[in-house]
Amino acid sequence: MVIGVVFVFAGVMHFVNPDIYLEMMPDWIPLHGPAVFWSGVAEVAGGLALFFDRTARIGGIWLILVLIAVYPANVQMAIDPDSVPWAARNEIPDWLLWLRLPLQPLLALAIWLVTRNAGEQSSAQRGASSPSSPSSPS
Repeated sequence: MVIGVVFVFAGVMHFVNPDIYLEMMPDWIPLHGPAVFWSGVAEVAGGLALFFDRTARIGGIWLILVLIAVYPANVQMAIDPDSVPWAARNEIPDWLLWLRLPLQPLLALAIWLVTRNAGEQSSAQRGASSPSSPSSPS
């Protein structure tokens, strides 16, 4: 699943280049280093969960919660782009930082739509393939 790959990649980037994520953190959030580490773990775990029918639904819910948790960092970037040096270094336009804000709820909706029924078909198939209970004598 494409969304799973995206989240695994994004999560791994928390460990490869944590400075990007540290710069995005609003001042009012404590313990920036651990927050970046654990949000990376959360993204990798949620992304991996999407690869398996049994865990895709809970993985989808998990990733929606992760998106909610990291939303303040995206707001911080939009309202104070000067506080995010990597955005300036890479000449990311302000409008693009603002565009991320409505895109995140749309991504959450896409995750929900893709994963909300995950595992139900395989459960139904397992139920259909199991032998039916013996009927009671008349």
